[in-house]
Amino acid sequence: MRTLFTAAAVASALLLGACSTTNPDVIQRGDAQRMSQVVDATVLSVRPVVVDGSQSGIGGAAGAVTGAIAGSSVGGRREGQVVGVIGAVVGAVVGNAIERSATREDAVEILLQLRNGERRSVVQAKGEENFAAGEPVILVTTGGKTRVSRAPVVQQSAAKPASAAQ
Repeated sequence: MRTLFTAAAVASALLLGACSTTNPDVIQRGDAQRMSQVVDATVLSVRPVVVDGSQSGIGGAAGAVTGAIAGSSVGGRREGQVVGVIGAVVGAVVGNAIERSATREDAVEILLQLRNGERRSVVQAKGEENFAAGEPVILVTTGGKTRVSRAPVVQQSAAKPASAAQ
């Protein structure tokens, strides 16, 4: 029973830690079917950065429970209590480190120039698109979060405007 509980606690911590992402190719459920603001811009520069992992406490809590259970099964009653406390502390530290490592992401910082001359910086996880200086992009803002995407190519219509036909 203890082994099952321990495995469930560790699995829960890892699953919850893996749920967080800043990947521009992953759209959050709450952002689907919502109107977004789109702004044209040009890439000035791109540099690799790392988005630090989160420390929600779930990893530490799961580690503490796991360490306490594992430690309390050592020796007799008194030894088990002492080792259980030590196991809880060590487990919390290890669980926190695992959560932080599991939620860490490689990202890019994209420095942009808007059409009105203003400059902006957006940090987002590395996605499928790679950006280069001078490249036209769009900034898509939904629910207060902005992502950078390659600007779509605008096709010129083959039909002549009515004023040009005369």
